[in-house]
Amino acid sequence: MKVVVVSDTHMPRMAKKLPERLVEALKKADVILHAGDWTDVSVVTMLRKYAPVYGICGNNDGPELVRMLGLRRIVTLEGVRIGIVHGHGQGKREETESRAFRAFEPGEVDVIVFGHSHIPLHKQRDGVLLFNPGSPTDRRRSTHYAFGLFTIHEGRLTAEHVKYLNK
Repeated sequence: MKVVVVSDTHMPRMAKKLPERLVEALKKADVILHAGDWTDVSVVTMLRKYAPVYGICGNNDGPELVRMLGLRRIVTLEGVRIGIVHGHGQGKREETESRAFRAFEPGEVDVIVFGHSHIPLHKQRDGVLLFNPGSPTDRRRSTHYAFGLFTIHEGRLTAEHVKYLNK
């Protein structure tokens, strides 16, 4: 199973269309995960043209998106439990990772996908993979635009980032 992982698209303010590198990956996706800050429901519609979409809302998403998607969810794909949360809240930006980790009970998920910081992250914490895909449209303090790719085979997940300089 091929999973495209995105967050912080901030469309249409940061981009009028999906970046070509992302579109290339979406064409091969079985599932798409989005960790919030879509900013417009049209982004959900754009992504659904490629594959089923599982996502949640971030701090820049309005009430319509929050009603539609919520703020936290768990998706099980081929036996892998993936928690999705944006990671925003009170406190400094460097606390985003910890807020995302605390959004799920110990043993509840195998992977936590989160966003908010726009900075790609791929690390293990207490047996859980923490994965921030970065942003495909708004790199902010990151050196590159980015999104993630998960491959799930026989209950095992591998993760990688796709990084690029031009939208």
